[in-house]
Formats: sequence, structure tokens, C-alpha cells
Amino acid sequence: MAVPILRQGEVLIVTLQGDLGDAEWAKLTDDLLERVAERPTRFAVLDLSVVDVLDSFACRTIVGLTRMVSLRGPKMIVAGIRPSVAFAMVQLGALLPGVATALDLDHAMALMAHA
Repeated sequence: MAVPILRQGEVLIVTLQGDLGDAEWAKLTDDLLERVAERPTRFAVLDLSVVDVLDSFACRTIVGLTRMVSLRGPKMIVAGIRPSVAFAMVQLGALLPGVATALDLDHAMALMAHA
């Protein structure tokens, strides 16, 4: 299942449709980095609001993805982190220093409007 990456001007929005397998996380990383390289991008938003469970590979991938995107220039925002996902990320040491977080996609849009 390909994860849709929507472009709205200089913003890329990645909204997961459900839990992903390892291969899907790896493809998402490649796809997002490719989209960032296509045109100027100020922000990239990763919306995790439908994700219930994260394993160690997914946590490491999210951390790596946010770092790689940020190194390419866009400010990264991770939105919709559920309590169970936050717990898993902390337990696995998958912290996101320097990455903005938002309660949901609306909050992420508000953060971008004020940046």
C-alpha cells in the first residue's frame, strides 16, 4: 500500500492510512525524500493519527525520516501522536529533538501559519 503524499504549495502532507510494515516504511522514506527534492518545500507534515502501534523498526524509521527531511531543508512536523504511540516511542528511545509536534493536522497547519 503506497502512502499518499500531498503537496499544498510549499507543504508536503503525509497522512498514514493505517499501520505500515517494514517495507512500506522504507518506501515512504524514499518517496518523501524524492518529493522534497522535486520542488522547494518549507514544511513536511507526518500525520500519525490513525497509527495505533509502533514497533522498533517503525520508531527508528520515523526518527530517521524526520532527520533526513530536515537535513534537506523543510521543517518537519509530526502530528497526531496517540498516547500509546508516544509511550512506545519513549520506551524505545525514539525521541524527536528539534522536530515540532502537533495534536492533529489542524494544529500542524496553525503552527505553519505562525512560522
